[in-house]
Amino acid sequence: QVQLVESGGGWVQPGSSLRLSCAASGGPFSSYGMGWFRQAPGKEREFVADISGSGDGTGYSYSAEGRFTISRDNAKNTVYLQMNSLKPEDTAVYYCAAGRTYGLFDYWGQGTQVTVSS
Repeated sequence: QVQLVESGGGWVQPGSSLRLSCAASGGPFSSYGMGWFRQAPGKEREFVADISGSGDGTGYSYSAEGRFTISRDNAKNTVYLQMNSLKPEDTAVYYCAAGRTYGLFDYWGQGTQVTVSS
């Protein structure tokens, strides 16, 4: 049983930056790939970014690539999402997830709210 706790969300103006964190416990952190997803009001949950257990491989959605950076610190059991040049359409609840199988995430955090508006 892996527990994930997101933090770092908030209400910011367009063009601002935020860094989300996800602290993991209850499992071998470096054995898990990690991902970030988001869900906006009235929208389906969508993939944002993911990272391999070692941190050597990353992937991004089209909307995130070039603005967002996913990283991890296995010594701290933490994954990060650095978000720059935020836009109103980035407004959503952001969730981190963990999984041992490629393309499958078995564990989910509770989410953290990101609101981008003037």
